Amino acid sequence: MSKAQASITGALKDSANPFFKSKYADLASCWDACRKQLTDNGLSVIQTTDIVADTVVVRTTLAHSSGQWISGILPVKSKDDSPQAQGSGITYARRYALAAMVGLAQIDDDAEAAQGRTGINPRGDMGLAITPAQRDPIVAEFRAALDLDAEEHQIASAVYAIHDRIRSNADLYVAVSDVMTSKERSALKAFIKMAKEPK
Repeated sequence: MSKAQASITGALKDSANPFFKSKYADLASCWDACRKQLTDNGLSVIQTTDIVADTVVVRTTLAHSSGQWISGILPVKSKDDSPQAQGSGITYARRYALAAMVGLAQIDDDAEAAQGRTGINPRGDMGLAITPAQRDPIVAEFRAALDLDAEEHQIASAVYAIHDRIRSNADLYVAVSDVMTSKERSALKAFIKMAKEPK
């Protein structure tokens, strides 16, 4: 686990909560931030639901190829018993349980904060070591993919291919994200999500 954590950086806050006017890293972003690092080190995370003392819980197990494992539970708090509320509560619990299990932190994806306009950069030095020569070709690739005169699924495939190539380099990804507009980032997120959906 220590080897995996050495290369796990953070999950980008690329989803919006309009009620609280805040941004957060959704479950997919949390998985994107740690899946490869865990797999490369023989680790897997298994999340199941159970009922403990009449309360629905998410049970998260971190398992190693050696057969060793650790597990923990997190109660699911939902506003009511409807399937939608339960599903939302389970997803919420899975996100926080995964982050806690692997030591994953959420990092800001706001260009204003990244450029120091708030006075505090919540990501520390992430992305600052990336030069324009490293960053700009990737930005150009993403923009070219977004401008393709093609079907949406083809654009999604092109965007995802770039995303997949650089996602393990969190510094580069943050640097690229910082110079793209919020509209571009939203479009990229939508196409990446589309590319991940089952055909």
